[in-house]
Amino acid sequence: MDSEPLHERAFRDVFKEMGVGDRHGMDFSAYYGRSDRALWHDFVAKHRPTQPLEQLVDWKQRRFIELVKKEEPIFPGLMELLEQLAPRYPLAVASGSAHPVIDEVLVMKNLRRFFSLVVSVQDVARPKPAPDVFLRAAELLGVKPGRCCVIEDSAVGVEGAVAAGMSTIAITNTLPADKLSRASHIVDSYPEIARLLVRGESG
Repeated sequence: MDSEPLHERAFRDVFKEMGVGDRHGMDFSAYYGRSDRALWHDFVAKHRPTQPLEQLVDWKQRRFIELVKKEEPIFPGLMELLEQLAPRYPLAVASGSAHPVIDEVLVMKNLRRFFSLVVSVQDVARPKPAPDVFLRAAELLGVKPGRCCVIEDSAVGVEGAVAAGMSTIAITNTLPADKLSRASHIVDSYPEIARLLVRGESG
């Protein structure tokens, strides 16, 4: 889904309520694909808020879920792609988000029905760009990493997939192609992913 604008809005809302407003000094694009904790750790180091880290993480997460429920920001073309892939491949979600956030996302349009399993950053030792979340998903699927293909829209996600020894299709939903250059393939739309994975045009 088109999550990064909502993540930024959720953080900005919390910063405003904290009284920091536009003085937060955080570069949101630097955290695309990373866990909320990565940004919060840097924010805490910069501002030394009175609230404990866990409270901050929960505060932003609740605000983000509110926005997701209200706006349902699924990218156009995603549903059609999943309907084509699900009969052909075992699919998993391997996410840098926490389970409560993933659960809310998968409620939209009954997305969960397409996926055999879900792996969260909460299930592994290290977040992206470490390969842990991808390797755990492959293990649970019973598929060797070299036989897996990761679909990503973040640079840290691409790095994690490469480190896992998996092929990668990066879509320019969030970042331009030059920021995703380590991917095996770079596309601009979901039909292009279908051409690669369904009709096998990539070989």
